[in-house]
Amino acid sequence: MMKNLKKIELHLHLDGSINIDYAKKMINSNVEKELKANDKCTNLKEYLEKFTLPLSLLQTKENLEKFSNLLIEDLTKDNVIYAEIRFCPYLHTKEGLTMEEVIESVLKGLRNDKNIKTNLIICMMRNLSEKTNIEIINVTEKYLNKGVAALDLAGDEASYDNEKFSKLFEIAREKQIPFTIHSGEAGSYKNVLSAIKYGAKRIGHGIKSIENQKVIEEIIKNNITLELCPTSNVQTNAIDKYENHPIKELIDKKVLVTVNTDNRTVSNITLQKEYEKLSNYFNFTPEDFKKMNINAVKAAFLTEEEKQKLIYIIENDN
Repeated sequence: MMKNLKKIELHLHLDGSINIDYAKKMINSNVEKELKANDKCTNLKEYLEKFTLPLSLLQTKENLEKFSNLLIEDLTKDNVIYAEIRFCPYLHTKEGLTMEEVIESVLKGLRNDKNIKTNLIICMMRNLSEKTNIEIINVTEKYLNKGVAALDLAGDEASYDNEKFSKLFEIAREKQIPFTIHSGEAGSYKNVLSAIKYGAKRIGHGIKSIENQKVIEEIIKNNITLELCPTSNVQTNAIDKYENHPIKELIDKKVLVTVNTDNRTVSNITLQKEYEKLSNYFNFTPEDFKKMNINAVKAAFLTEEEKQKLIYIIENDN
């Protein structure tokens, strides 16, 4: 039953989800160890090391287009009907491409398949200079509503608290660019509060919010949706064991949650596999996943008309 469920994916990194078979073909080598994280990493920083090889491969127009198109194929096989795919275009300019060329190449790859609707979320990075992140905001504005839907802040949260980036989100608000922020994953639940204060519509991960009732109350009060990625959370050691993931407790507290893969290749996961694991550990039913997918649609960076179409598909999915 769950295998046939129509799915929504809101938290998905392009460079963490590259096609392994094509990567093997490109460099004529077995790349699985370089692309897949261990079931248990020391921390998020160790997990992020698995992005080194993908970033080296995604430096040409051809490769950006090809791997984006292959991701669409993987999503279609997973019965995903809408996905928001995020990445930092600046990280793909090391061989001379402009950020505009990077974004246009990815959009070209995503548009080659009509079976699934997609939007891009453009990531600022915590370790980049303020000047560079402002450039990322400006290029996001240029492509907003032209295949790009929102901004994000990603990277090593434990080393760079949200408080360092208030100016960036002030600029984003002035430009009326919606955004989500990675918060409360490797860092403190206090980052969730600052993300809400900045005006985030959603929170990437947000699992540390379970540690503080005030944060839970603020999430509910502001109608914030959490982009949960359970397998990734265990791998980065943000959660010690899968059965201790707070997803069920968050739902019981009336927090709006969604289920996502984060990085399909790095975490060796699909939404289908994630649903099966959640069902095994927490007894979630197909109806539970339908509700989470409707949560995802309502929180998506889409027009109301687009949301209603997707909700109709999910509600009538047998």
